[in-house]
This record gives sequence, structure tokens and C-alpha cells, in this order.
Amino acid sequence: MNRSIVHYQSVLSTLKIYNYPLFFQSTRKYPATPKRFYRKVDVISNGNNSYEITLDKKKVKTPGGNVLKLYNETLAFAIATEWDAQKDIIQRSSMHLTALCNTVIDNPNKTDKHSLITNLLNFLDTDTVLYYSDEDNELYKLQLKEWMPILDWFNEKFQTNINPVRGISFSCCSEDVKQIFEHYLNSYSFPCLHGLTLAVENLKSIILSVCCLNQKISIEKAVLLSRLEEEYQTENWGRIEWSHDLNLVDLQSRVSAALTFIHLNSEFNVVKTM
Repeated sequence: MNRSIVHYQSVLSTLKIYNYPLFFQSTRKYPATPKRFYRKVDVISNGNNSYEITLDKKKVKTPGGNVLKLYNETLAFAIATEWDAQKDIIQRSSMHLTALCNTVIDNPNKTDKHSLITNLLNFLDTDTVLYYSDEDNELYKLQLKEWMPILDWFNEKFQTNINPVRGISFSCCSEDVKQIFEHYLNSYSFPCLHGLTLAVENLKSIILSVCCLNQKISIEKAVLLSRLEEEYQTENWGRIEWSHDLNLVDLQSRVSAALTFIHLNSEFNVVKTM
């Protein structure tokens, strides 16, 4: 089993312990959270390698009213697990795979593959691992130690010459670099690009996302590297344990879901139904 799937399942278990996301309820008035109205979750096959999720034999639909139809059996069971993991109330904010599938099927922003790629390319200029401290302090040394090997790997893989900057200087990748990376992104399908966008938006780094996607580093490592300055500051100034840990687990769950979604939309293997 792909290690991103295993990691996502373990993160879901951790979130249950914290009763996520009830810690963050505020006094603002929101619509009532829907209660779990179903007893049994199933995956049904409609032939032609298409699958649907049912709740007490009723098909799950997207917010746009479309049937949630999937073309990978493993992904279908992963989404069924998200629905089955809901207890007394349905916490949609914790169902990242379901949300990704809804977005791909409904396409509420009427986006296309070219638009997704353009958006991802824009992250190259603001990538987290390209901005180093402007002081020769311990943080700068830590960034050199942890980020430079990642950037070196990226440059070697894509035959680019992206260089980091210090302080408030603006990093700007050349058009040649963007063309090289655009060619790489074009190799991914429309659903995969949605998954990659989720990973990049949460890590604030397309470099870390691609590095993690290629299994150069683990999901946990990618998350820590994306929060390097924050982790450095909390080590020096202290932290609120449960809040810090919960934020970390939440970020890991989103990145895990994104990478799982990409992997499962990149393969056509099916698993034998138990």
C-alpha cells in the first residue's frame, strides 16, 4: 500500500483523539453541523471500473448535485472510510479526499488544466524554501542545512538553476525555468493538478510538494520544513502544546490527502474487494 495512504489513515486516527475540529469552535453563529444520518457506508461498482459511495444504499452526491463517481477502487474505499469515520456529527472540514473529488467533479470555479498549471507556476516566485533569513544567525544556518539539499535536488531533477534570496528580496524564476516545469506539470491529469494545488497551498511550496510527491522526503518532513521558521521560534520562545500539535497534525492530514489523491488518480490498478 502506498505510504501516503497509510500515513493519511494514521492521521485520521489522531484527529479522532483530538475530536477535530471542535477545539476551534468560536462564538460566531454558523449553520448547525449536520448530524450523522446514516448507519452503513458501502462502495458499489457500476462496471467499466467506476465506483460510487452509498449511505444506507443512497448514493453520495456532490454539493452541485452530481453523483460522486470514482474511477479508482482504492480511492473509493478511502472516501468511504472518511464517511464511515464520522461519528455523531459530520465534520466535512476533515474529509479532504471527499472535498477534492467534489471540486474536480463540480468544478465550481470553471477552471481548466491550463489555469491550474499557471497558478502552480506562480508559486515558484514565492516558494517558502527560497527565502532565507537576512541575518547570519542560527535560523539562517538551519535554513541552509535543511532547505539547500531540497533545492539542490529540485535543480538537479529539472536541470534548473533556481537560487534562494535573503531578506525581503524578491525571488523571480526565469521564463526558461517555468517552461521546463510547465512541461512537467502537463504530464499530470486535471484531478492530479487539483491534488497538487492542495499540497502546494498548505506547504506554501511547490518545491517541497514535488519533492514529497517523488518520495524524496516524507510527508512529516515536508510539513516540518514548510514550518521551519515557526518551529525555530517555538523552540526558543515556547509553545502551546495541544494547539501546536493539532495544527501540525491538521497540516499533515491535508498534505497526506493531497498526495494520496494524486497517486490514486495516477494509477489504474484496482484492489480485490474483501
